[in-house]
Amino acid sequence: MIYRTHKNTELSLEDVGLDVTLCGWVNKRRDHGGLIFIDLRDISGIIQLVFNPEIDGASHIKAHSLRNEWVIKVSGRVSRRPKGSENPHLKTGEIEVIVLGLEILNEAKTPPFEIAEYSEVKEELRLKYRYLDLRRDFMQKNIILKSEVYQRIRDFLSKNGFFEIETPHLIKSTPEGARDFLVPSRLSLGSFYALPQSPQLFKQILMVAGFEKYFQIARCFRDEDLRADRQPEFTQLDLEASFISEEDIYNVIEGLIKDIFENVLKKPIKTPFPRLKYRDAMLEYGSDKPDTRFELKIKDLSFLSSSDFKIFKEKEAIRGINVAGYNLSRKEIDELIEFAKGFGASGLCWFKVEGDSLSSPIAKFFKEDELKRVGEVFQAKDSSFILIVADKERVVCDTLAALRLKFGKPEPGFNFLWIIEPPLFEKDKDGNLKPSHHPFTLPFEADFPLFSSNCEKIRARAYDLVLNGCEIGGGSLRIHKPDIQRMAFKSLGIKEEAEKEFSFLLEALSYGAPPHGGIALGLDRLLMLMVNAGSIRDVIAFPKTQAGVCPLTDAPFKVSKEQLKELGIRI
Repeated sequence: MIYRTHKNTELSLEDVGLDVTLCGWVNKRRDHGGLIFIDLRDISGIIQLVFNPEIDGASHIKAHSLRNEWVIKVSGRVSRRPKGSENPHLKTGEIEVIVLGLEILNEAKTPPFEIAEYSEVKEELRLKYRYLDLRRDFMQKNIILKSEVYQRIRDFLSKNGFFEIETPHLIKSTPEGARDFLVPSRLSLGSFYALPQSPQLFKQILMVAGFEKYFQIARCFRDEDLRADRQPEFTQLDLEASFISEEDIYNVIEGLIKDIFENVLKKPIKTPFPRLKYRDAMLEYGSDKPDTRFELKIKDLSFLSSSDFKIFKEKEAIRGINVAGYNLSRKEIDELIEFAKGFGASGLCWFKVEGDSLSSPIAKFFKEDELKRVGEVFQAKDSSFILIVADKERVVCDTLAALRLKFGKPEPGFNFLWIIEPPLFEKDKDGNLKPSHHPFTLPFEADFPLFSSNCEKIRARAYDLVLNGCEIGGGSLRIHKPDIQRMAFKSLGIKEEAEKEFSFLLEALSYGAPPHGGIALGLDRLLMLMVNAGSIRDVIAFPKTQAGVCPLTDAPFKVSKEQLKELGIRI
């Protein structure tokens, strides 16, 4: 049986007079008395069918029963639409198919929501009936675009000498940061596998094995709290290479991004991407993933610590932004103060620029030359508002970064940025050192002496790729010598017992590991930005909710006592 001769949008004016067979879903039915019009939808798009009782009475009678989402097969002849009835919004808008035969392949219940482009549907309902949600045009375009991006990645990297190599999903748990998902082993009762947070250790071992250039479109798993741009399982482009420097990584990734955007999105991308040191990013934007589609840089006002304003004395940082073009009311200022407190700030100071002077309830605490200097720092103009935060370094950065996003007006486009030279370590909420990226990141050789004096000032040979204020990738050059790796472990308080968790990597490094490095790009997040979606769930075929639940399959699920007994587990 031949179901169809063409997909809908393969037909055009050149096919007028051609006999065709088409299949798809009823997208819309319009009964005009004598004529019945059906918009037929398949994966390629929509074409109009015309049922004329004078041409095929039997099909016309059957067409009266058709409802949305029924699956049908039609045979007919391609015809030019009557003048004035063309639809410029459809690819097939100049033609229609005069039906000569109709077969109903399957009926459908009334859907729980309209299968329309932008119908408002609660996300829980969308995910429960995901197979219906995925019939919508924008969702199909997102998933198809993702497939095209994957194909470009494979083609580009293969042409550049990279080998696609799979790594295992059932591995040993290692203390890398986020919580692991654990999988019980039936064959070794009481023992567990972990699902990989990333293929980090295996890709380094592939470099030791001498493959030199590896990539993988890898599934990764992290048992962590979820947000709009996070999922418990996600996909990343994993890449590693030997005998390279940071420049090699920049070149291959910039070339890949340019290839994807210009061939899939048809959007020109300018390379090389700008680079910004981590410290400068924090000073100028308050964030290590700044949105550079608008200026609004943060300015340092540390000279005000010597003023008579007690609140500014002995603060780790005093910085501010100039909110130009906003005439803030007292109520709006009070709301901004509460907004700042939400990021840990003790308050928010402000100056309104009126002509050549700065007015504020706190202006009386500052000398004329201090106020003048504030105006000069911000190049303040009449009606501008200067917002200032004085607090701990982290609090100042977080608060001003949030205020900057609140008032910033991004230009359209895609702004890529490399953030380079971040700290090797940072402190957690308890004051303990933890890796800024992961414990296998290579520090700058010039900073090696700081291991014994000031670990927090050690710079990492690491780099993050930022797009429009979102981190879409990160990587580093790796430690390839066991003695340096142990030095990093020691600084992190990873003792000999914990070292056993990484023993296979340390052992591998002792057999002549080459200098190597790599990067991982979050493909779901990249796709989300490419299609301007509000969530990565709109670019994943079968995602979880923010609670980590799959409404379609009701996962996670309760396990029977028999299954647990077989695994030697009791709850």
